Amino acid sequence: MEKIIKAAVDRGASDLHIKAGDVFRARINGKLVRLTKQALTPEQTRSIALQLISNENDRARIDTLRDYDGSWGAAGIGRFRVNILRQRSSFMIVMRVIPFEVPSLAALAVPAVLQKIAEAERGMVLVTGVTGSGKSTTMAALINHINQHHNKHIVTLENPIEFLHRDLQSSVTQREIGVDTESFQTGLRAALRQDPDVVLIGEMRDPETVNTAMKAAETGHFLISTVHTPDAQSTLLRIIAMFPPEEQEMVRVRLAETLHAVISQRLLPRADGKGRVAALEIMIVTPTIRALMLDRDRVGEIRDFIAEGRDQYGMQTFDQHLEDLVTDGTVEFAVALAASTSPSDFQLKMQLFSRPSSGVGGSAHSPSTIDPASGRFGAGQEFLDR
Repeated sequence: MEKIIKAAVDRGASDLHIKAGDVFRARINGKLVRLTKQALTPEQTRSIALQLISNENDRARIDTLRDYDGSWGAAGIGRFRVNILRQRSSFMIVMRVIPFEVPSLAALAVPAVLQKIAEAERGMVLVTGVTGSGKSTTMAALINHINQHHNKHIVTLENPIEFLHRDLQSSVTQREIGVDTESFQTGLRAALRQDPDVVLIGEMRDPETVNTAMKAAETGHFLISTVHTPDAQSTLLRIIAMFPPEEQEMVRVRLAETLHAVISQRLLPRADGKGRVAALEIMIVTPTIRALMLDRDRVGEIRDFIAEGRDQYGMQTFDQHLEDLVTDGTVEFAVALAASTSPSDFQLKMQLFSRPSSGVGGSAHSPSTIDPASGRFGAGQEFLDR
């Protein structure tokens, strides 16, 4: 098992799928590929599941487990987030690769404005996107930037702990749900009594967690979390919709007052076939954006103001970033078109403004070598599916 897992990691796998009645599979560059020829038996899969469960009590009740989340690591192989489930009365295991090295913002070649976002003193920053869009990678890079440059106390609440942060300029306290604290809500309430400067919440899925997160931001803390939404505009609507109708107007006001930025992500394959790159939509809550958030009839205008605020504030829409990625040859035009928010407008703009060497129509180009500190996008380090 460990040899197969190591071979998958060496090939750049982001996830491994181990299922009774099927072969080992791994997600490499976004595609699920076969690693072995022989299918696993239910007994083999159960044996592997036992090896991946670190808690003695959980191992003792292996035959009654229905869903299990945890982490596993092995020297020379790597660290993994582990989910064990039942399907057709037998076990399946999904393992998510967690790198030992915490990524930096510079290595990910993201815009310089993310450094400014990470240096905020208070407010909420939400990193959004569908499952597997690299949200955890970006959050880890934001925490890493704070840890390297500021003297702060950072408290993280994760399920499970993924990237391991060493104490550098900051002190980093990492708490795992179910191991170090009962739940996100319990851990977040407790965190506010632990003298934090920065709080990271692995995910916000319910109104109780959102409510406590807004309280943390209202009391002067800097909070980073994720929401499973495709872009900035839908993030605002989703959070407000979590609450009963009679509370939504107050939530709208509180959200407008506490939200600092939304970073939304989509992972796309590189034109050179070497991994994937993140397309980012970045919204900074300026006075104008805040006014639009407060007016329910004008929320739909937010995307236009994001586009207009690119030069002054460093904001950008998905389509603006996709234009950059196609122009510098990092992403194929057809791939960017399929990922764009408004395909017809995107195609028209690329036809009007593309140069003969822009890659429109499918030709690939060498990735840009522009310094990521400039705020533009280069090749960068591959984004991982977290």
